Amino acid sequence: MRERIATGERMTIGLDLGDKWSEACGVDASGRTVLRHRVRTTRAGLDELRAYAGARVVVEAGTHSPWVSRHLEASGFRVIVANPRRVRLIAQSDSKSDGFDAEMLARLGRADPELLAPIAHRSESVQRDRIRLQVRDGLVRARTQLINQVRGFAKSLGVRLPGGSAETFARRLRAAELGDLFPGCAVLLATIEQLTDEARRLEREIDRVGATRYPVTQLLRQVPGVGAITSLAFVLTLEDPARFRSSRAVGAYLGLRPRRRDSGDRSPQLRITKAGDVFLRRLLVGSAQYVLGPFGPDTDLRRFGLRLAERGGKAAKKRAVVAVARKLAILLHRLWVTGAAYVPVGYVTRAQEAA
Repeated sequence: MRERIATGERMTIGLDLGDKWSEACGVDASGRTVLRHRVRTTRAGLDELRAYAGARVVVEAGTHSPWVSRHLEASGFRVIVANPRRVRLIAQSDSKSDGFDAEMLARLGRADPELLAPIAHRSESVQRDRIRLQVRDGLVRARTQLINQVRGFAKSLGVRLPGGSAETFARRLRAAELGDLFPGCAVLLATIEQLTDEARRLEREIDRVGATRYPVTQLLRQVPGVGAITSLAFVLTLEDPARFRSSRAVGAYLGLRPRRRDSGDRSPQLRITKAGDVFLRRLLVGSAQYVLGPFGPDTDLRRFGLRLAERGGKAAKKRAVVAVARKLAILLHRLWVTGAAYVPVGYVTRAQEAA
Protein backbone atom coordinates (compact mmCIF):
# COMPACT_ATOMS: atom_id res chain seq x y z
CA MET A 1 0.00 0.00 0.00
CA ARG A 2 2.74 2.45 0.93
CA GLU A 3 4.56 1.74 -2.30
CA ARG A 4 1.46 2.44 -4.40
CA ILE A 5 0.80 5.68 -2.55
CA ALA A 6 4.42 6.78 -2.94
CA THR A 7 4.27 6.37 -6.70
CA GLY A 8 0.95 8.19 -6.95
CA GLU A 9 -0.97 5.16 -8.20
CA ARG A 10 -4.75 5.64 -7.86
CA MET A 11 -4.19 8.84 -5.90
CA THR A 12 -5.98 12.18 -6.30
CA ILE A 13 -4.31 15.38 -5.12
CA GLY A 14 -6.22 18.60 -4.58
CA LEU A 15 -3.98 21.65 -4.97
CA ASP A 16 -5.28 24.98 -3.66
CA LEU A 17 -3.17 27.59 -5.43
CA GLY A 18 -2.10 30.79 -3.71
CA ASP A 19 0.18 33.63 -4.80
CA LYS A 20 3.04 32.54 -2.51
CA TRP A 21 2.05 29.17 -1.03
CA SER A 22 -0.17 26.31 -2.21
CA GLU A 23 -1.79 23.58 -0.11
CA ALA A 24 -1.80 19.99 -1.34
CA CYS A 25 -4.07 17.26 -0.03
CA GLY A 26 -4.01 13.71 -1.39
CA VAL A 27 -6.61 10.97 -1.00
CA ASP A 28 -6.27 7.35 -2.07
CA ALA A 29 -8.78 5.17 -3.90
CA SER A 30 -10.66 4.42 -0.67
CA GLY A 31 -11.03 8.12 0.18
CA ARG A 32 -8.44 8.07 2.97
CA THR A 33 -6.31 11.21 3.34
CA VAL A 34 -2.70 10.17 2.75
CA LEU A 35 -0.99 13.48 2.01
CA ARG A 36 -0.97 17.00 3.40
CA HIS A 37 1.82 19.22 2.21
CA ARG A 38 2.47 22.93 1.75
CA VAL A 39 4.63 24.03 -1.18
CA ARG A 40 5.72 27.34 -2.61
CA THR A 41 3.85 28.41 -5.74
CA THR A 42 6.96 28.17 -7.88
CA ARG A 43 8.22 25.54 -10.29
CA ALA A 44 10.82 24.43 -7.73
CA GLY A 45 8.15 24.23 -5.04
CA LEU A 46 5.83 22.11 -7.19
CA ASP A 47 8.71 19.76 -7.90
CA GLU A 48 8.44 18.62 -4.26
CA LEU A 49 5.36 16.65 -5.36
CA ARG A 50 7.25 14.65 -8.01
CA ALA A 51 7.35 11.62 -5.71
CA TYR A 52 3.63 11.25 -6.50
CA ALA A 53 4.00 11.47 -10.31
CA GLY A 54 1.16 9.64 -12.04
CA ALA A 55 -1.44 10.93 -9.59
CA ARG A 56 -4.46 12.93 -10.66
CA VAL A 57 -4.10 16.59 -9.60
CA VAL A 58 -7.10 18.89 -9.36
CA VAL A 59 -6.63 22.68 -9.37
CA GLU A 60 -9.17 25.46 -9.68
CA ALA A 61 -8.93 27.76 -12.70
CA GLY A 62 -7.26 31.04 -11.81
CA THR A 63 -4.24 33.26 -12.39
CA HIS A 64 -1.65 30.53 -11.74
CA SER A 65 -3.50 27.52 -13.14
CA PRO A 66 -2.25 27.82 -16.78
CA TRP A 67 1.47 27.54 -16.03
CA VAL A 68 0.96 25.24 -13.04
CA SER A 69 -1.09 22.76 -15.10
CA ARG A 70 1.52 22.76 -17.88
CA HIS A 71 4.37 22.24 -15.40
CA LEU A 72 2.63 19.39 -13.58
CA GLU A 73 1.67 17.64 -16.82
CA ALA A 74 5.31 17.82 -17.93
CA SER A 75 6.22 16.22 -14.58
CA GLY A 76 3.99 13.20 -15.23
CA PHE A 77 0.78 14.19 -13.45
CA ARG A 78 -2.75 13.94 -14.85
CA VAL A 79 -4.10 17.46 -14.30
CA ILE A 80 -7.75 18.53 -14.09
CA VAL A 81 -8.46 22.27 -14.09
CA ALA A 82 -11.82 22.73 -12.37
CA ASN A 83 -14.34 25.33 -13.52
CA PRO A 84 -14.84 27.78 -10.59
CA ARG A 85 -18.60 27.74 -11.24
CA ARG A 86 -18.62 24.05 -10.31
CA VAL A 87 -16.77 24.30 -7.00
CA ARG A 88 -19.24 26.39 -5.03
CA LEU A 89 -19.09 23.72 -2.35
CA ILE A 90 -15.71 25.24 -1.52
CA ALA A 91 -16.59 28.92 -1.91
CA GLN A 92 -19.77 28.67 0.19
CA SER A 93 -18.28 26.58 3.00
CA ASP A 94 -18.55 28.01 6.52
CA SER A 95 -15.24 26.40 7.52
CA LYS A 96 -13.09 27.67 4.68
CA SER A 97 -9.30 27.31 4.76
CA ASP A 98 -6.59 26.51 2.22
CA GLY A 99 -6.21 22.99 3.56
CA PHE A 100 -9.97 22.40 3.46
CA ASP A 101 -10.17 23.74 -0.10
CA ALA A 102 -7.40 21.39 -1.22
CA GLU A 103 -9.13 18.40 0.38
CA MET A 104 -12.49 19.23 -1.24
CA LEU A 105 -10.83 19.55 -4.66
CA ALA A 106 -9.23 16.14 -4.16
CA ARG A 107 -12.49 14.48 -3.08
CA LEU A 108 -14.51 16.05 -5.90
CA GLY A 109 -11.88 14.96 -8.41
CA ARG A 110 -11.80 11.45 -6.97
CA ALA A 111 -15.61 11.09 -7.11
CA ASP A 112 -16.18 12.19 -10.73
CA PRO A 113 -13.97 14.67 -12.62
CA GLU A 114 -16.86 15.51 -14.97
CA LEU A 115 -18.63 17.20 -12.03
CA LEU A 116 -15.89 19.83 -12.16
CA ALA A 117 -16.52 20.68 -15.86
CA PRO A 118 -12.76 20.50 -16.62
CA ILE A 119 -11.18 23.43 -18.44
CA ALA A 120 -8.54 22.99 -21.15
CA HIS A 121 -5.87 25.67 -20.81
CA ARG A 122 -4.24 26.97 -23.98
CA SER A 123 -0.57 26.44 -24.80
CA GLU A 124 2.04 28.96 -23.63
CA SER A 125 2.73 30.29 -27.15
CA VAL A 126 -0.98 30.90 -27.72
CA GLN A 127 -1.29 32.48 -24.29
CA ARG A 128 1.55 34.88 -25.10
CA ASP A 129 -0.05 35.90 -28.42
CA ARG A 130 -3.34 36.45 -26.64
CA ILE A 131 -1.67 38.69 -24.06
CA ARG A 132 -0.70 40.99 -26.92
CA LEU A 133 -4.40 41.43 -27.70
CA GLN A 134 -5.20 42.12 -24.06
CA VAL A 135 -2.40 44.68 -23.73
CA ARG A 136 -3.78 46.56 -26.73
CA ASP A 137 -7.26 46.36 -25.21
CA GLY A 138 -5.94 47.77 -21.93
CA LEU A 139 -4.34 50.72 -23.75
CA VAL A 140 -7.59 51.52 -25.58
CA ARG A 141 -9.63 51.32 -22.37
CA ALA A 142 -7.14 53.57 -20.56
CA ARG A 143 -7.36 56.08 -23.42
CA THR A 144 -11.15 56.06 -23.22
CA GLN A 145 -10.99 56.70 -19.50
CA LEU A 146 -8.65 59.68 -19.96
CA ILE A 147 -10.80 61.14 -22.76
CA ASN A 148 -13.87 60.90 -20.54
CA GLN A 149 -11.91 62.62 -17.78
CA VAL A 150 -10.95 65.51 -20.08
CA ARG A 151 -14.56 65.85 -21.24
CA GLY A 152 -15.79 65.84 -17.65
CA PHE A 153 -13.35 68.57 -16.57
CA ALA A 154 -14.28 70.67 -19.62
CA LYS A 155 -17.97 70.30 -18.93
CA SER A 156 -17.48 71.46 -15.34
CA LEU A 157 -15.95 74.66 -16.79
CA GLY A 158 -18.87 75.19 -19.14
CA VAL A 159 -17.01 74.11 -22.28
CA ARG A 160 -18.41 71.48 -24.64
CA LEU A 161 -15.68 69.69 -26.58
CA PRO A 162 -16.00 68.76 -30.26
CA GLY A 163 -17.00 65.23 -31.18
CA GLY A 164 -15.07 62.74 -33.30
CA SER A 165 -12.95 59.60 -33.03
CA ALA A 166 -10.74 58.80 -30.06
CA GLU A 167 -7.68 58.57 -32.33
CA THR A 168 -7.91 62.26 -33.30
CA PHE A 169 -9.20 63.61 -29.96
CA ALA A 170 -5.99 65.34 -28.85
CA ARG A 171 -5.33 66.81 -32.30
CA ARG A 172 -8.86 68.27 -32.49
CA LEU A 173 -8.53 69.96 -29.12
CA ARG A 174 -5.22 71.56 -30.06
CA ALA A 175 -6.68 72.70 -33.39
CA ALA A 176 -9.51 74.36 -31.44
CA GLU A 177 -6.89 76.01 -29.14
CA LEU A 178 -8.16 74.05 -26.13
CA GLY A 179 -4.87 72.32 -25.32
CA ASP A 180 -4.49 74.30 -22.07
CA LEU A 181 -8.16 74.42 -21.10
CA PHE A 182 -7.40 73.49 -17.48
CA PRO A 183 -4.27 72.72 -15.41
CA GLY A 184 -2.83 69.38 -16.52
CA CYS A 185 -4.82 69.26 -19.77
CA ALA A 186 -1.66 69.22 -21.89
CA VAL A 187 -0.30 66.26 -19.89
CA LEU A 188 -3.52 64.30 -20.39
CA LEU A 189 -3.56 65.03 -24.13
CA ALA A 190 0.07 63.94 -24.49
CA THR A 191 -0.70 60.70 -22.66
CA ILE A 192 -3.75 60.10 -24.87
CA GLU A 193 -1.58 60.55 -27.98
CA GLN A 194 1.04 58.18 -26.61
CA LEU A 195 -1.60 55.53 -25.87
CA THR A 196 -2.96 55.94 -29.40
CA ASP A 197 0.49 55.48 -30.94
CA GLU A 198 1.19 52.34 -28.88
CA ALA A 199 -2.25 50.89 -29.66
CA ARG A 200 -1.65 51.42 -33.39
CA ARG A 201 1.76 49.74 -33.16
CA LEU A 202 0.21 46.73 -31.45
CA GLU A 203 -2.57 46.61 -34.04
CA ARG A 204 0.05 46.31 -36.77
CA GLU A 205 1.73 43.49 -34.82
CA ILE A 206 -1.62 41.75 -34.37
CA ASP A 207 -2.32 41.97 -38.09
CA ARG A 208 1.11 40.50 -38.87
CA VAL A 209 0.80 37.69 -36.28
CA GLY A 210 -2.63 36.73 -37.57
CA ALA A 211 -1.47 36.60 -41.20
CA THR A 212 1.74 34.65 -40.53
CA ARG A 213 1.05 32.33 -37.57
CA TYR A 214 -2.71 31.89 -37.82
CA PRO A 215 -3.66 32.13 -41.52
CA VAL A 216 -7.18 30.88 -40.76
CA THR A 217 -7.90 34.39 -39.43
CA GLN A 218 -7.93 35.63 -43.03
CA LEU A 219 -10.81 33.24 -43.71
CA LEU A 220 -12.78 34.55 -40.73
CA ARG A 221 -12.24 38.16 -41.78
CA GLN A 222 -14.49 37.57 -44.78
CA VAL A 223 -17.42 38.22 -42.43
CA PRO A 224 -18.33 41.95 -42.19
CA GLY A 225 -17.53 43.36 -38.76
CA VAL A 226 -14.79 40.81 -38.06
CA GLY A 227 -11.33 42.34 -38.29
CA ALA A 228 -7.79 41.37 -37.34
CA ILE A 229 -8.38 41.67 -33.59
CA THR A 230 -11.67 39.76 -33.37
CA SER A 231 -10.56 36.99 -35.73
CA LEU A 232 -7.27 36.44 -33.90
CA ALA A 233 -8.98 36.54 -30.49
CA PHE A 234 -11.47 33.92 -31.72
CA VAL A 235 -8.74 31.57 -32.94
CA LEU A 236 -6.55 32.00 -29.85
CA THR A 237 -9.44 31.53 -27.42
CA LEU A 238 -10.83 28.37 -29.03
CA GLU A 239 -7.37 27.16 -30.18
CA ASP A 240 -8.66 23.76 -31.38
CA PRO A 241 -12.00 23.83 -33.25
CA ALA A 242 -12.24 20.02 -33.12
CA ARG A 243 -12.87 20.01 -29.36
CA PHE A 244 -16.43 21.23 -29.97
CA ARG A 245 -18.88 18.55 -31.03
CA SER A 246 -20.86 21.08 -33.05
CA SER A 247 -20.58 24.75 -33.98
CA ARG A 248 -23.63 25.49 -31.83
CA ALA A 249 -21.64 24.53 -28.74
CA VAL A 250 -19.36 27.55 -29.28
CA GLY A 251 -22.13 30.01 -28.41
CA ALA A 252 -22.73 28.27 -25.09
CA TYR A 253 -18.97 28.02 -24.44
CA LEU A 254 -18.66 31.81 -24.76
CA GLY A 255 -21.59 32.50 -22.42
CA LEU A 256 -23.94 33.71 -25.15
CA ARG A 257 -26.60 31.07 -24.43
CA PRO A 258 -29.65 32.12 -22.34
CA ARG A 259 -29.90 30.56 -18.91
CA ARG A 260 -32.49 27.83 -18.44
CA ARG A 261 -34.69 27.38 -15.41
CA ASP A 262 -37.62 25.31 -16.66
CA SER A 263 -39.96 24.01 -14.00
CA GLY A 264 -43.31 22.41 -14.78
CA ASP A 265 -45.13 24.57 -17.31
CA ARG A 266 -42.92 27.59 -16.65
CA SER A 267 -40.08 28.50 -18.98
CA PRO A 268 -39.06 32.08 -18.11
CA GLN A 269 -36.91 34.17 -20.45
CA LEU A 270 -33.58 34.66 -18.68
CA ARG A 271 -30.34 36.52 -19.35
CA ILE A 272 -27.34 34.86 -21.00
CA THR A 273 -25.02 32.80 -18.81
CA LYS A 274 -21.95 35.05 -19.36
CA ALA A 275 -19.75 32.02 -18.83
CA GLY A 276 -16.48 31.63 -20.69
CA ASP A 277 -14.16 34.31 -22.00
CA VAL A 278 -15.27 37.90 -21.27
CA PHE A 279 -12.81 39.49 -23.71
CA LEU A 280 -13.90 37.52 -26.77
CA ARG A 281 -17.58 37.86 -25.86
CA ARG A 282 -17.18 41.66 -25.76
CA LEU A 283 -15.48 41.64 -29.18
CA LEU A 284 -18.24 39.51 -30.71
CA VAL A 285 -20.90 41.83 -29.28
CA GLY A 286 -19.04 44.78 -30.81
CA SER A 287 -18.99 43.02 -34.18
CA ALA A 288 -22.72 42.30 -33.84
CA GLN A 289 -23.40 45.99 -33.20
CA TYR A 290 -21.57 46.83 -36.43
CA VAL A 291 -23.60 44.20 -38.34
CA LEU A 292 -26.85 45.76 -37.10
CA GLY A 293 -25.62 49.34 -37.37
CA PRO A 294 -26.10 51.84 -40.20
CA PHE A 295 -22.94 50.73 -42.03
CA GLY A 296 -23.58 46.98 -41.82
CA PRO A 297 -24.03 45.41 -45.29
CA ASP A 298 -26.94 43.17 -46.21
CA THR A 299 -26.22 39.67 -44.86
CA ASP A 300 -28.13 36.76 -43.35
CA LEU A 301 -26.84 37.84 -39.95
CA ARG A 302 -28.17 41.38 -40.37
CA ARG A 303 -31.57 40.20 -41.58
CA PHE A 304 -31.83 37.79 -38.65
CA GLY A 305 -30.95 40.50 -36.13
CA LEU A 306 -33.29 43.10 -37.62
CA ARG A 307 -36.19 40.64 -37.47
CA LEU A 308 -35.57 40.14 -33.77
CA ALA A 309 -35.22 43.89 -33.15
CA GLU A 310 -38.53 44.57 -34.89
CA ARG A 311 -40.45 42.41 -32.43
CA GLY A 312 -40.63 45.38 -30.13
CA GLY A 313 -40.17 45.59 -26.43
CA LYS A 314 -37.79 47.65 -24.39
CA ALA A 315 -34.89 45.23 -24.65
CA ALA A 316 -35.55 43.96 -28.19
CA LYS A 317 -32.47 45.65 -29.68
CA LYS A 318 -30.20 44.35 -26.91
CA ARG A 319 -31.51 40.82 -27.33
CA ALA A 320 -30.98 41.10 -31.08
CA VAL A 321 -27.33 42.14 -30.62
CA VAL A 322 -26.65 39.19 -28.29
CA ALA A 323 -28.42 36.78 -30.64
CA VAL A 324 -26.38 38.03 -33.60
CA ALA A 325 -23.18 37.68 -31.55
CA ARG A 326 -24.11 34.06 -30.79
CA LYS A 327 -24.87 33.37 -34.47
CA LEU A 328 -21.60 35.05 -35.42
CA ALA A 329 -19.62 32.76 -33.10
CA ILE A 330 -21.31 29.72 -34.65
CA LEU A 331 -20.65 31.02 -38.18
CA LEU A 332 -16.96 31.70 -37.50
CA HIS A 333 -16.46 28.22 -36.08
CA ARG A 334 -18.23 26.69 -39.08
CA LEU A 335 -16.03 28.62 -41.52
CA TRP A 336 -12.95 27.55 -39.56
CA VAL A 337 -13.91 23.86 -39.63
CA THR A 338 -15.05 23.69 -43.26
CA GLY A 339 -12.67 26.22 -44.81
CA ALA A 340 -15.56 27.37 -46.98
CA ALA A 341 -15.86 30.81 -48.55
CA TYR A 342 -18.31 33.08 -46.75
CA VAL A 343 -21.61 33.69 -48.54
CA PRO A 344 -23.28 36.84 -47.12
CA VAL A 345 -26.83 35.89 -48.18
CA GLY A 346 -28.06 32.31 -48.39
CA TYR A 347 -25.11 30.78 -46.52
CA VAL A 348 -27.26 28.53 -44.32
CA THR A 349 -29.29 27.26 -47.30
CA ARG A 350 -26.18 26.46 -49.34
CA ALA A 351 -24.51 24.75 -46.38
CA GLN A 352 -27.59 22.54 -45.91
CA GLU A 353 -27.66 21.68 -49.63
CA ALA A 354 -23.98 20.80 -49.54
CA ALA A 355 -24.56 18.51 -46.56
